[in-house]
Amino acid sequence: MASRLSLLTLALLACSTDLMAATDDTEHGFLADTSLNVLARNFFLQNDYRTGHPDQSYRQEWAQGFIANLQSGFTQGTLGVGVDAHGFYGLKLDSGRGRAGTGLLPLDSDGRAEDDYSDAGGALKLRLSKTTLKIGEMEVETPVLDTGDKRLQPEYASGLFLDSRDVEGLKLVAGHFTSFKNENASTSRGDFDGYGATTRGRAISLAGVETTDSTPVGGSVYASQLTDTWRQYYGNLHYIDVLSDNSSLLLDSNLYRTLDQGSARAGAIDNTAYSLSAKYSLGAQAFTLAWQKIDGDTPFDFVGGDSIYLANSIKYADFNGAHEQSWQLRYDLDAALFGLPGLKFMTRYVRGSQIDGTHAPQGAVYQPFDEASGRYQPIQGKGGRHWERDIDLKYVVQSGPAKDLSLDVSHVSHRGNDAQGGDDIDRLYIVVQYPLDLLK
Repeated sequence: MASRLSLLTLALLACSTDLMAATDDTEHGFLADTSLNVLARNFFLQNDYRTGHPDQSYRQEWAQGFIANLQSGFTQGTLGVGVDAHGFYGLKLDSGRGRAGTGLLPLDSDGRAEDDYSDAGGALKLRLSKTTLKIGEMEVETPVLDTGDKRLQPEYASGLFLDSRDVEGLKLVAGHFTSFKNENASTSRGDFDGYGATTRGRAISLAGVETTDSTPVGGSVYASQLTDTWRQYYGNLHYIDVLSDNSSLLLDSNLYRTLDQGSARAGAIDNTAYSLSAKYSLGAQAFTLAWQKIDGDTPFDFVGGDSIYLANSIKYADFNGAHEQSWQLRYDLDAALFGLPGLKFMTRYVRGSQIDGTHAPQGAVYQPFDEASGRYQPIQGKGGRHWERDIDLKYVVQSGPAKDLSLDVSHVSHRGNDAQGGDDIDRLYIVVQYPLDLLK
């Protein structure tokens, strides 16, 4: 295990050394804008299942990860060339056959967590004026495909991604991705699973435009297609009003429209999902009220850990069941006002109801045929309801040798009836992170 970590570190350092030797030290360029950093992430995750897992009601794992990122600048000239590279090493600190499966570590054929795992990847990038094209493995952040970073290792997508800022006040993006690396995987030959959709053997294409000016009104429009599964359209409109020196109001709206496409491997889909939220900030405090609705006989589906920008998609549940309606209340506090800079607190409560998955197309992924009963069984029943409560406390060291070290403690409780499809669970996260800049 130590040898793997040493080889990863040496490879990244050697790569950065080669970059320095290959370029001149100019004000801006391939070398001058190169950065190399390593994030040490210590992750403890405990799942206490109250229902739904009679064979394994308790899962608990503890692991240490190291995420290295190298980002070069661009060569000078009309067409700039650069590279981005990343490496990862994850080490099991505590797990067991009866407690594995939290998503922190990969599992072997016996259902035991692997002792360690590692991987590396990268992308070539080309820049012309204010337009950049990346080719390779990368993290992606759009409303229709967003690789998540919720466990020991981030998710990655492999393909092409174009980002253009040549039009003043607008960001235009387009992408095409054909393979994916999940949070507990060492290769990009996997796929991102959704509720019924999967990227296995398929590709995702996307395009979108966002406003970038700091104006009171802004928004974005996106479209994507998962081959032979669905087409998805997204729109956002938001408004911010600075009411006084220490208060503001943010209004935000999101809408997704999803329709089956091609051979419709996830079945017939005709789904509209939307949310509205209002956030009032007053000094160090913020109060948020949000409402979310799903119109359709199937859940709102997505692939990728964070590819859902609806207001009530939170720590455990996304509140995206068929015909579901949900409400959220949230409170945020920045304790700097009370002489504790770096300490932040958040709590929220979301309640969802009116779930009815009994009208999903029979024989498709949302209502498959159950051979044991000889009947079609929807993944969600009628009259589904549930709630989730999240409590989060985070502290970031502000100065001294441990500056930027962070501690994040989160507790999640989720409860519901049998028709909503989720587990009754209490979940505890303890995450300690320390970023180290080796080159900047």
